[in-house]
Amino acid sequence: MLSRIAESLYWIGRYVERAEDTARILDVHLHRMLADPWVDEATACRSLLTVMGAGKLDQPVTAARVVGVLGLDAESPSSVVGALAAARENARGARETISADMWECLNSTWHGLPAVRRRAEQQGVHAFFRWVRERCAVMAGLTDATMSRDEGWLFLVLGRSVERVDMTARLLSTHVRAGGSIPSWLTLLRSCGAWETFLRTYRGSLDDRYAAEFLLLDRLFPRSVFAALSRAEGCLRELEPAGGPGQPGRTGVSTEAQRIIGRARTGLEFRAADELIDDLAAVLAGLERTCSQVNDAVSRRYFRQTSAVAWLPETVS
Repeated sequence: MLSRIAESLYWIGRYVERAEDTARILDVHLHRMLADPWVDEATACRSLLTVMGAGKLDQPVTAARVVGVLGLDAESPSSVVGALAAARENARGARETISADMWECLNSTWHGLPAVRRRAEQQGVHAFFRWVRERCAVMAGLTDATMSRDEGWLFLVLGRSVERVDMTARLLSTHVRAGGSIPSWLTLLRSCGAWETFLRTYRGSLDDRYAAEFLLLDRLFPRSVFAALSRAEGCLRELEPAGGPGQPGRTGVSTEAQRIIGRARTGLEFRAADELIDDLAAVLAGLERTCSQVNDAVSRRYFRQTSAVAWLPETVS
C-alpha cells in the first residue's frame, strides 16, 4: 500500500473519532455546568481548554466561547467541525481504497453541517452534538461493514484506536479536574455510552473506584482505554510482516510503536485498580504522552516522506 493512502486512512480514523469524542466531552462539560450551579463558569471552561490542548485565550472564556473553539471552528482540526472537514479531505485522497458508502457518509455529513448548525441555534447545542455522534457511529458501522480486513482497514482502525485512547484519557481528565463527584461519574459514563453496560457489570454499584476501573481497564467494553490499546497493538502486530531476519516473535517486537503501546497496556493491566485510582491524574497524563509518541513512531515507520529527486545535468570532463 502506498504510504500516502495509508496515512490518509490512518487520519480518517483519527479525525472521525476525534469529532465524536470532542462532541461527547463538550456535551458532558455543558451538562455538568447546568447540573451544578456552584461551578465557576470561567474556571471550568479554562480547565477544559487546557485539557483539550486548545491553548490560552486572551478573551473572557465562557461556555459559548468554548463551544465555538472546540465545536464550531472550521479551521481547527481539533474542533468537531474541523475534524469532520479534515476526515473528508483525507477520504477524498483515498477514494479508491474506501467504499462508496463511506465517502457518501462523510460527504453528506459535511454538507449537512450548515443546516444542523442553524437548527442548533434554535434547539440548543446538545442536539448538534447528538447528531455528530450519530453520524460518526454511521461512519464506524460502514467502515466495519464495507472494508476488507486488509492493510487499509488496519491503518484506519489503528488511527481510531489511538485517538480513542487519547480522548478517553482527556474525558477522564475533565472529570478529575472537576472534583470527581458521583453525579459527575454518572454524566461521564452516559457520555461514553457506557452507563447501561456499567450497571450490568457492577450490579448498579456506582462509586469512584468502579467507574474509573471500568473506563480504564474493562476488556470487553470497546471504549475503555485498555480495549483501545489492545486493538491498536493488534493492528500494529498484523501490519508487520513475519518471517524476516529478526522479525519472528522470538526477540520481542520489531517496531518502536509496538514497544510504546505494549508498555502502556501492561502498565494498566498489571497495576492494581486502587493504585491506578490513587494516581489517576498522572496515569491519564502518561496515556496522552503515549498517544503522541505512538503517532510519531507510526509516522516515521509507515508515512515517511521522501524528498523530490533533484536531477542534475551530466558533467562532461
